[in-house]
Amino acid sequence: MLEILHDFPICPDLEKKNQLEGTFEFLYRKPSTMNLAFDCMYFLEPCPWSSNLSLMLITHYSNSLPEEIKFLFIHLKITYIVNKRCRFLLDFEKEVKNGISDFNMKDHPFGGQDINASSLGWAMSAVSSRAFRLYGKKSLAGAYSDVPMMLPLIDMCNHSFDPNARIVQEQGEEQPEMLVKGFDLVSNLVFGDQSFPTLLNYGCLSNDLFLLDYGFVIPSNRYDTIELKYDGALLDAASLAAGVSSPNFSSPAPWQQEILSQLNLYGGTPDLKVTLGGPDLVEGRLLAALRVLLESESESVQKHDLSTLKSISAEAPCGIATEVAAFRTIIALCVIALEHFPTKIMEDESMLKKGVPDTTKLAITFRIQKKSLIVDVMRDLLRRIKSLKETVSAKG
Repeated sequence: MLEILHDFPICPDLEKKNQLEGTFEFLYRKPSTMNLAFDCMYFLEPCPWSSNLSLMLITHYSNSLPEEIKFLFIHLKITYIVNKRCRFLLDFEKEVKNGISDFNMKDHPFGGQDINASSLGWAMSAVSSRAFRLYGKKSLAGAYSDVPMMLPLIDMCNHSFDPNARIVQEQGEEQPEMLVKGFDLVSNLVFGDQSFPTLLNYGCLSNDLFLLDYGFVIPSNRYDTIELKYDGALLDAASLAAGVSSPNFSSPAPWQQEILSQLNLYGGTPDLKVTLGGPDLVEGRLLAALRVLLESESESVQKHDLSTLKSISAEAPCGIATEVAAFRTIIALCVIALEHFPTKIMEDESMLKKGVPDTTKLAITFRIQKKSLIVDVMRDLLRRIKSLKETVSAKG
């Protein structure tokens, strides 16, 4: 086990910084990731932040986007994440400057440093690309909070879904926090041996987060997903393309509306983001909604609980005909999603062979992986449809 030093004296003005947390309270009401970013700005001299993150922020509000950004922005989820982060940085710059405008140099919480979107973006980039999400304080209910932690040396380890090391935490004797003790080498390796690099699992993340937070993409990532918007008109178009008759997506019956509300896909403030891919293949809420809306008889649906309706492993709970129709509709959704990409996989692969800048190569690789994920979902569903039809034929 590699031991980690605790209470390392990073900054001689730590006491002052702790006092400022009280007087400058609005900063520290932000999420724990932001608190860690503030600490980075306070303890360290600002340096030019990463070109990738800077590029995303600067070009987000311009009319002409560099090619590598265009390759990324065709994907809804990553567009949403980048938009949200850029908007937050620019809005928070205004909030901070207004909050510290009357502070003199002696009381300035960041030693007089200019706190703007660039410095905050650099700090957030440093945290997101290096911090590990570990257990923090223990709640009254007995559960530990999930907090980001900066771990010197450990953050140099690369990622693998099949790691040969793991981070070890122990509860402090006089503190409720879970302290990082070090990390164990799972196999008989020597730490620092370049022939066998030490690998940690950064988390079961999608390629969207691996790309934005760590700057790489995992080929054939089993946790990768694509996001779609649950929309009645879109589902109507998909079912029409799939040859599914009499769908009720745009005008569900009252009993169907009730179940959709339980799935948080209908009503006042629904969550309309649904995913394809990952360990579940099809998000349970989407699958349950399709099973409900493609079934005309309420009795055949209401005899099942939501967990059964949401499970793809459940054996056609509403009947084989409904199951085949649901899978065909999802396949049609996949086709529609593929059509929104400006290129085909073969065209992307041809571009990579010609040689492109590293940032463009990364963006094209990301795009290829998203398309491949959609194709894999379609193949899996086609296999399931074939199996269902064979079951019908066997029963005669």
